[in-house]
Amino acid sequence: QVQLVESGGGSVQPGGSLRLSCQASELTFSLYAMSWYRLAPGKQRELVASISGSGGSTDYADSVKGRFTISRDNAKNMMYLQMNSLKPEDTAVYYCYADGSSKYWGKGTLVTVSS
Repeated sequence: QVQLVESGGGSVQPGGSLRLSCQASELTFSLYAMSWYRLAPGKQRELVASISGSGGSTDYADSVKGRFTISRDNAKNMMYLQMNSLKPEDTAVYYCYADGSSKYWGKGTLVTVSS
């Protein structure tokens, strides 16, 4: 059974950093483009960052560009989101998403940024 499991969420102060991880299993990982989405209360789901199957191409929402870095390690079936200079508006549940022959979602991990 295909599974995406996020980890690394938590509570940090503004200006702090977190690294999120997504562990994928039971799929041919390199054939899937991967993304991080987030959902905050009262807001629409937002595409935060995406990375191609090979890792050669990335894309970021304007709101996180320059602060967040998406990466992947295909040998380990892992995807990461390094989040620096965090702001209160980054508070959300962050979801891992795999896009290939089928579409899969993780269950999410909560990131809270507050003083």
